Amino acid sequence: MLFPALLAALALQTAPSIPDQPALTETLRARDASLFSVMFDGCDPAALSDLVTEDLEFYHDKGGAMLGREAFVEDYRRSCEAKTAPNAYRSRRALVPETFKVQAIPGFGAVAEGEHLFYERQGEGPQSLVGRARFVVLWKLEADGQWRMARTFSLDHAAASE
Repeated sequence: MLFPALLAALALQTAPSIPDQPALTETLRARDASLFSVMFDGCDPAALSDLVTEDLEFYHDKGGAMLGREAFVEDYRRSCEAKTAPNAYRSRRALVPETFKVQAIPGFGAVAEGEHLFYERQGEGPQSLVGRARFVVLWKLEADGQWRMARTFSLDHAAASE
């Protein structure tokens, strides 16, 4: 009886603590920006791999489910290769700042949700607003102190106009 209680106490002592609001919101706003910068602005599979949990679950209302870090990063790697063609389509994501909300999940991490807009250009052509969507991300605060995306729902994708 004493042993399980001791293990639980040790686990609580070693788990990183989740910051209070508004620090939590600012931390996850920065993590969100890092994630989408890697996804849309750069092509760095190692950086993306470090931003997600090994058991990642990603659900997209247009593309379906993608399970696991390995599958997610490999899909990203293929997308990066396709963007190297001179006339390839390139996308940009913009968070709608006033929609970003964060809720702590004690002992685990936090949920971030909001809306974002997507812009696209072909090759070096002009950029235009092409869509909008909602997102819900479960961020896990891992033992190394890093916030990693664990579960994601990308929903309500629709065309948008300026």
